[in-house]
Amino acid sequence: MLKGKTAVVTGGGRGIGAAIVRKLAEEGLNVAIIYAGSREAAESLCDECRDAFGVDARAYRCDVSDFQAVKDLCAEVKKDFGSVHCLVNNAGITRDGLIPVMKESDFDAVIDTNLKGTFNMIRHFSGIMMRGRFGRIVNVSSVSGITGNPGQANYSASKAGVIALTKTAAKELAAKGITCNAVAPGFVETDMTAGLESKKEQLISAIPLGRFAAPEEIADAVWFLLRSEYITGEVLRVDGGIAI
Repeated sequence: MLKGKTAVVTGGGRGIGAAIVRKLAEEGLNVAIIYAGSREAAESLCDECRDAFGVDARAYRCDVSDFQAVKDLCAEVKKDFGSVHCLVNNAGITRDGLIPVMKESDFDAVIDTNLKGTFNMIRHFSGIMMRGRFGRIVNVSSVSGITGNPGQANYSASKAGVIALTKTAAKELAAKGITCNAVAPGFVETDMTAGLESKKEQLISAIPLGRFAAPEEIADAVWFLLRSEYITGEVLRVDGGIAI
């Protein structure tokens, strides 16, 4: 059903986002990779998708927290691909700290990227989907948005907001043939969790399945929700049981 259609993936240049891009390309989707970091990494991933899977893959640099920049991005992607059928909002940052000492700038930066960035992308790309009366949106939240996590007031709040945004978008967009769901990962083996090496053994002891997830396992969950026709407003935990 989705083969040959176009997917937009934010934070698609590395980590979970890159795994999602590879999964979608493998399934035959054309991909627009939205990145904020290394252009070289994003372009290399585009080459990999084109060479390995024969799909159209293009990279776009964009600050998803910037409303006008996302509007411009939407127009550019539509011009290049003709339409957009799937949107995966994966871009996210952390600026950890305890509430009594957290800087206002760190709180704002995380909310702006993780929550407002997800809103900006849905706000602009849903119009294309509405006109085509078809769309699949998956937002990457976190179990931190379900349970909270000490030292991550900003991150947890942003990811809880993403869950509420997901449910609202699901209700608003369903009549236009658009589903909106969320994936809530636990700890995943990425650059973002690399700094937790000293605490890894302790963290793993709290995970019933006894390990961190691989990025590909999150990508599989995203793909499941993208190809599902009768699931909307759902939050799928992929956390090894840590939030049971």
